[in-house]
Amino acid sequence: MCDPLSIDVVTIFPEILNGFLGESMLKKAARMGAVRYGVVNLRDFTKDTHRTTDDRPYGGGPGMIMKPEPLFDAVKSVQQPGSRVLLMTPQGRRFEQTIAAELAAEQHLVFVCGNYEGVDERVREFLVTDELSIGDYVLTNGVLAAAVIIDAVVRLLPGVLGCAASVVDESFVSGRIEYPQYTRPVEYNGARVPEVLLSGDHEAIARWRKEQSEKRTRERRPDLLDRK
Repeated sequence: MCDPLSIDVVTIFPEILNGFLGESMLKKAARMGAVRYGVVNLRDFTKDTHRTTDDRPYGGGPGMIMKPEPLFDAVKSVQQPGSRVLLMTPQGRRFEQTIAAELAAEQHLVFVCGNYEGVDERVREFLVTDELSIGDYVLTNGVLAAAVIIDAVVRLLPGVLGCAASVVDESFVSGRIEYPQYTRPVEYNGARVPEVLLSGDHEAIARWRKEQSEKRTRERRPDLLDRK
C-alpha cells in the first residue's frame, strides 16, 4: 500500500473533530491505513496564561483577529517539505470536486481554521499555500469547512469506498448531476420504479440514466453545463 495521506488540522476547537473523524468512512480510511489524522490545538502554542489566540485589529473596527505567532508555530510543528497549508476562508477559491481530487493526490495537508473576524494578513502572505471556501456564507469557525473538505478528499483515496465505480459515477465528477435512483419495493405510495430499470436491458438503462442526468442538470444546475 502507498504511504497514507497525512492530514493535520489546526484549530481552537479540536473537540469538534474528535467524533467526526472517528465515524463512518473516515474511521474506516484511518483503520485501513489510507489516511492519518492529527488535530492540533492552537491554544497549545500561545505564550500567555490566558492562552490568547486573538487580538483587536490595528486601525480599529469590529471583531477580533487571530494572532500570527500561534498560527505560525502550530503549523511549523507539523509542516513537512511539500505540505499544502490550506486556510479556510470565505475569500478563498471555491471548493469543488476537481480540487478534492487534486488534494487526494497530495502527501500532507495542513488545514488552518480561522475564527473570529479573520486572521492576520501575514498568515496569508507567508504561511499558507492555498485559501479555500466551501461557499458564499458565514460559518461559526473554519473547522466546519475543513471537515467538509476532509470528507470529500478522504473518500477519494484508493480502496476507501471499496468500489472505484462509486467514485466515477458520482455527481459532479462527470460535470452532471446524478440520475434518479430507486430500490425495492417496485411500487410505493402509488409510484412505480421506471420500467426501463426493471427491463434488464443494460444499454437502455445506460441511455435512460444519461438522459435523466442531462435533464436534471438543465433543470437544477444549468451552470454546470457551461463548464464543459
